[in-house]
Order: sequence, then C-alpha cells, then structure tokens
Amino acid sequence: MCICVPCYHEGCVNTGDTVFLHGAAATPRKLIPAMVEHGKKANLKDVQVCHIHTEGPAEYTLPENAAHFRSNSFFTGANCRKSIAEGTGDFTPVFLSEIPLIFHRGIVRPDVAMVQVTPPDAHGFCSLGTSVDCTRAAIQHSKYIIGIMISSLLKSYKRSVCPGQVNSKMPRTVGDGLVHSSHFDALVEGEMDLPDHKPPVLSDVEKKIGQLIADNLVVDGATLQMGIGSIPDAVLSALMNHKDLGIHSEMFSDGVIDLVENGCVTNARKRIQPGKIVGSFSIGSKRFYDFMHNNPFVVMMAVDYVNDTMVICQNPNVTAINSCIEVDLTGQVVSDSIGPRIYSGVGGQIDFLRGAAMGLDGQGKPILAMPSSTKKGESKIVPYVKQGAGVVTSRNHIQYLVTEYGIASLFGKSIRQRAHALIQIAHPDHRDALEKAAFERLKCMPSP
Repeated sequence: MCICVPCYHEGCVNTGDTVFLHGAAATPRKLIPAMVEHGKKANLKDVQVCHIHTEGPAEYTLPENAAHFRSNSFFTGANCRKSIAEGTGDFTPVFLSEIPLIFHRGIVRPDVAMVQVTPPDAHGFCSLGTSVDCTRAAIQHSKYIIGIMISSLLKSYKRSVCPGQVNSKMPRTVGDGLVHSSHFDALVEGEMDLPDHKPPVLSDVEKKIGQLIADNLVVDGATLQMGIGSIPDAVLSALMNHKDLGIHSEMFSDGVIDLVENGCVTNARKRIQPGKIVGSFSIGSKRFYDFMHNNPFVVMMAVDYVNDTMVICQNPNVTAINSCIEVDLTGQVVSDSIGPRIYSGVGGQIDFLRGAAMGLDGQGKPILAMPSSTKKGESKIVPYVKQGAGVVTSRNHIQYLVTEYGIASLFGKSIRQRAHALIQIAHPDHRDALEKAAFERLKCMPSP
C-alpha cells in the first residue's frame, strides 16, 4: 500500500469488472472522474458500477459513457434517475438491511471497491467516516485479481482491489467503519470538502406535519428513526421540549445537533447501545461533520445491524418517521417511484416500520407522513396508485399516516374504515372526489 495520485492503469478497472462506490457524503469524488476517464481511454466495456445514493454528477451515467459503464443503484439519487428512466442504468429493489446480503451471498462480487476514508491513525486504522452502511460488506467480498497498477510506485497484488481516497476532512467515527490501512491496495490523496447539505427551509405544511407528529405521537424517552426528507427534519425541529430521546436510525443529519445540545437527546433509555446515537450513513453541513468527528456519542454501524428488526424492536417506544409519495384508499404506500419512474429506493422504510411495530414494549409507532397534495395541487391520497408505481409499504404494514390535516390511525381498520380515515386527512379540495371514488371501488360508502 502507498499514497499516490489518482491514476489508473490496466489491471485496476478492466472490461467486465464490477466496481462498488462508497455513497452519500463519502462518495469518492477524486476517484470517480479518474475511473471514467480511464474507461474512455482504454475503451472498457460492460463495467458495472454499483452503489447506494452517491453525490456529484455521476459521470458513469452520462450518455457518452454508456458504452463503457452501467450504473446499478440499490438506492437511487437524483444523479441516476435519468439513466434508469432511459434504460442505460439499473435499479435493484432491496431492503436497506439486506443490501449486505447481496455481497455476502455472492450475488454481486465487486472487483474494485472505491471508498473515501480518514488518514490512518497511530495504529494504522482508517475510518469510513460518515458512511458504513453496506460498504464494509462490499470491501470484504471484493474479488481477487491479478495485479493492480495505480502508479509506477505500486507493485502487483494478488488481492482484492480497494483504492481509498484519503481525506482529512472526513470525520473519524467509531463502530464498524474502522479498516486497517494494510487492507488497501492504494490510498489516493483526496483532500476536499464534503458535500455541504444545509438543513432545508421548511414549508408551513411541513412544519404543521412535524408539529402534529411531535405533539401526538412522540413521547419522552422514545427511540427515533428518521428517514430522508424535510418532514423528518420538521419533526426533529418540533421536539425541543421532549426529554431523554434516543436515536437509532439508518441515517441522521443536522436536525439532531440542536436536540443534543439542548439536552433532549440523551439516549439514556435505549436498550441497544444506551448513551449512544446509532447510525449507518449520514450527510449534512460542515457543522454536522464537525459534530460527528471523534465524537464518542456517535457510533456508525453496518446497515444489516442498524436496520435489523430484531435489534430495532428491543429499544423503547420505537418511533419510525418516514416520508412517502402517494397512498391509495386501502393503505398501499408508494415511496420509491412516481408511476414507473424510479425516484429513490426501498431504503430502510420497511425495516423500521416493522421494527417499530414489533416493539417488545408494545409501544412502537410506525409513522408515514406526506403533504396532502403535490406541488401541482394533485391529491397524494388516491383511489388507485399510479400505473407502474412500486408499493414499498403494503397495506398490511401501514399503521399511521400523517398529513397537514391530521393523523389517520389505520391499524386494525377494515378497508372501508381506512378509506374514511384517509379521506378525512386528504386536502379538502379532493375529499368529495375521493369519497365518490371510494364508493365506486368498495361498492359501499366509507365509514368510521
């Protein structure tokens, strides 16, 4: 292993290889352009690039590179949606908790794993920093190849290829993300700022939804999971008067900092890693990365542990808060697509909805939330899901749905009762049409 400049020669990435990319804030932005440039110069073919959400322009998805690279998203970001829609990229539906199994079972065997890490410490250990998720599994199961040549200083290795981008601005975190430098075939100097995602400006609708959840569904001592989006952030901003909250969530961001500093998040009542915020990947602002760095209050673990329902359910008052795209009158939930167009992914929604529902204390709350209408004024509560849409959360799994007009508690309700409850929290402009559609679908009037 040595420190070298980003340079790719034959033997690192070859035709037919599978490349795994570190994701979220840890996306190795120094390595990706170099890989793509090498692919074009060497005229590589059929290189599969697999990953969860990555940051940056994702050059491997551009039309001019389609002859060389094909992306396979286990969770899709905005930079891959176009290629998937146009058929030049792939999407694999999978629970976040089960992505590591794709590597453990040999369904995908990376030839090259590209990650971003902290500099080695005094004992030679680098940290995967902000994103452990499925990355450790990908590293463990990278294939052995004959010889890699990242610079003229490197010898050939008969071992898995794992070039790492070393960035002192990556926060060092403890947990499953520590990897000894001897496991890397090369460490590339990659000093750069991490993606700066400042907290979003919340709309009045989002604030209302956040307040409804905070006031009615989150109790003192609850263990929180927050999915991606503005609504989970809105909930966090409304919790400043709560006490002894805990965090056990696949991802978290800036919203937790004020709660920690205000003494609201103590993790004191958690049964799993009490006294610690438990996460798997994260992205946020510089303030957030500074908060994470060398902070013993934060433990970053592999996602098959964090999102294991049998782990989640042991914590007290597990309150899982996730966003969705549309819900039909029977409670089917679309979260990963708009019609047939892939928007995000399955993620950890079901992992935590089930973990909360299975809570050993019987107090878990699986919560889904969304504005009642789209930006175009269309109802997000619909008679039928759009053609081609993917149902991520089945009507068997949904329990609470929250819009700015209230909370629908659906567990144990018949389809007729569900339709009634959902219509009550739909936008008033759409309630008459939904009631008519419910009658046509159910052959009877919705009723409480």
